Amino acid sequence: MTDQYAVIGNPIGFSKSPFIHSSFAAATDQDIDYTKIEGPLGQFAETVDAFRASGGLGLNITAPFKLDAYAYATEHSERAKLAGAANAMKFEGEHVIAENFDGVGLVRDVTHNLQVALKGKHVLMLGAGGAARGALLPFLAEEPALLVIANRTRYKADELAQIGAAKGRVQACHYLDLAGQRFDVVFNATSASLRAELPPVPAEVFAEACLAYELAYGKGLTPFLRLAQNAGAPQLADGVGMLAEQAAEAFAWWRGVRPGTAIVIRALTVPLA
Repeated sequence: MTDQYAVIGNPIGFSKSPFIHSSFAAATDQDIDYTKIEGPLGQFAETVDAFRASGGLGLNITAPFKLDAYAYATEHSERAKLAGAANAMKFEGEHVIAENFDGVGLVRDVTHNLQVALKGKHVLMLGAGGAARGALLPFLAEEPALLVIANRTRYKADELAQIGAAKGRVQACHYLDLAGQRFDVVFNATSASLRAELPPVPAEVFAEACLAYELAYGKGLTPFLRLAQNAGAPQLADGVGMLAEQAAEAFAWWRGVRPGTAIVIRALTVPLA
């Protein structure tokens, strides 16, 4: 019997996950059927119950259900606990295990695909929401010289900095405090680009050889990336590689084999112009 997996979200029509996981299955000779489920708002648990009853073995979770998935699970990884959210689940009998691969997928894209080391670097993360929480531990595991978390609401950045303090050198600040500071890598983990807006970050934060990374994908040259380009940042990237890498982590977690991502990334890449 073909094993059943899916992605759940609302809306879900935009999702590239069926293409990604079908490509992975073909490349690794795995017999799976991967679909997408548009879950009715307020009915996450009922929808997942039905999927499990039909034989479903695992789910990817996208907006707005990552918190619902965390609450639904019976077991949680350390990454999921820190993020307070899950982007993948697998079902083993009565056990529902929650994971969050967003951060590890992001780091894999930066260090492996883009060949940019974070070790010893000064790293800036804009935003302190779910995406930033998921990235915190994977970032600090790379041993940057300093990780600065900047957020419009300072106390949220402070909370993340306190969580990460035992793992590395991490500081919190408001956007206004960034004046005069320069960073080797700058990540936009805010939702501003989804609204075609620019987070209030000064152009001087981009060091001479800076990588500017937009976690959103498929948006082309977002206001954040345009700011970085105009400031002279030589390397720009969006989150398509992160999307593929976190999917590969989930696939390996489910199937025991990690697929390559290069073909998928090439197929999904939108020119930054």
